[in-house]
Amino acid sequence: MADTTAPQGADDILDALKDILKEVADVDPADVTPEKSFVDDLDVDSLSMVEVAMAVEEKFGTKIPDEDLSKLKTVQDAVDYVSKNNA
Repeated sequence: MADTTAPQGADDILDALKDILKEVADVDPADVTPEKSFVDDLDVDSLSMVEVAMAVEEKFGTKIPDEDLSKLKTVQDAVDYVSKNNA
């Protein structure tokens, strides 16, 4: 069941992404900052990004279609996307 408790703030989304990236791709939460690139800085591969998208959907109720997922290059892109599509 999705945890869709009201729109989330950017800090809440970032914190959730840190947890998701730790669980899915074993990324140190301290390394997850808004300007970091998923691929270049955090070494998250495309399969892991799909898992991240599924975890975001479960956590926030925000569906990230494949065509949008490919546009999310940085952590900030993901935070903005969830924030915009979770209102």
